[in-house]
Amino acid sequence: MNQTNFDYLKDQVKFTGFGEALENELKERIAKQSPEFAILHTAKFRNDTADATLHFKKSEQSDMYFFNKYDLRMKKEKSADSIQQSFYINKGNNITLKEAYNLMSGRSVNKDLMNKEGQVYNAWMQMDFKETDASGNFKIKHYHQNYGYDLEKVLSNHPIKELSNEQDKSRLIDSLNKGNRQSVTFTDDRREVKCFIEANPQFKSINVYDASMHRVVNKQSKRETQSYAHTSTHDAKKENHKQNEADDNLELPKAVKNSKRKQRHGM
Repeated sequence: MNQTNFDYLKDQVKFTGFGEALENELKERIAKQSPEFAILHTAKFRNDTADATLHFKKSEQSDMYFFNKYDLRMKKEKSADSIQQSFYINKGNNITLKEAYNLMSGRSVNKDLMNKEGQVYNAWMQMDFKETDASGNFKIKHYHQNYGYDLEKVLSNHPIKELSNEQDKSRLIDSLNKGNRQSVTFTDDRREVKCFIEANPQFKSINVYDASMHRVVNKQSKRETQSYAHTSTHDAKKENHKQNEADDNLELPKAVKNSKRKQRHGM
């Protein structure tokens, strides 16, 4: 077995978000010298399930193996449907397992990417559940730096307590960049309200959810903090329907459901 190749692959698997649990199986599969093989991995995100299939292939010119891609099937806790997407392993462009889960949940991820010329650029990525490519993958929309989405500036328009501490602020922005839905505290002179937020580069804003994970109207004004606390469940649901966006604790996006129905009818 090529030890250098194995060490490289195990680190690649680890830093793509699969940890160290797959090392022994990876070593055993390489030792068998099959032309190609796949390793299965299941992860839980809250009560959602993500089943990954990691694909490895041997070079035709040497004994080296390559980690080419992983297929991820994600099922939300309260949804009867699941969706699948392939994420390819490219130098400088790898999507981690958690980032893949966030993308498939309808959220946006900020990454430093590399173009064909080897130049690094920064962009927000968001999955387009209305369009698929020739391989059946959902297309990825990119919002580049010149699109004008400044997350830090957007956050400053809201009375978020965590922004008053540089360390907390840095952690918050880092988490949102990874596509996470993050807990924050909205505050005014009289009260503090726990909410959840996520980045929304397409509309140059953030999405705000109450403690029950219901979408609330985003006023983007410090003077209107109380609107977050007093938005009724009825109004929140209306806003959620109006925006037609994914809620990772409710259902898969409607476009995904329609896509699944079309696939079943086409079979």
